[in-house]
Amino acid sequence: MALLAVGTKAPDFTMRDTTGKEIKLSALKGNKVVLYFYPKDDTPGCTVEACEFRDYNKDIVKKGALVFGVSADDEKSHQKFTEKYKLNFPLLVDEGTKVSQKYGTWGEKSMYGRKYMGMLRTTYIVDEQGKIAHVFEKVKPLGHAKEVLAALEQ
Repeated sequence: MALLAVGTKAPDFTMRDTTGKEIKLSALKGNKVVLYFYPKDDTPGCTVEACEFRDYNKDIVKKGALVFGVSADDEKSHQKFTEKYKLNFPLLVDEGTKVSQKYGTWGEKSMYGRKYMGMLRTTYIVDEQGKIAHVFEKVKPLGHAKEVLAALEQ
């Protein structure tokens, strides 16, 4: 499935966060929402990305946005990752990759010539009306949170 285009309505979802609380996108209307899809908790690139969002979270919140990390890892994995790196934003559990598929972030990857299905590192900024305002595809973890902050300032 293709990535969502700027200006389209963001598909609604309900996912559990690190504490088991359900987060529903439509309930966040009125806020900007940063949804960053990442492959796996506590791996090198994902750790860099999460720690940068942690470090820039206060500035992102000042711009009226809420940050959510999304992966197919379970609650327990998210809890360990959050505690280990003192993350200050929720990680959401995408069970069965249903949400990632709706957002076009679940697709074919290849490593060492082997093809497999996995999470495509992608970030969406959803505006206050629930529409896609910005899409970052093929994200490089280092410096990404700063790119998101710059996009929120536009």
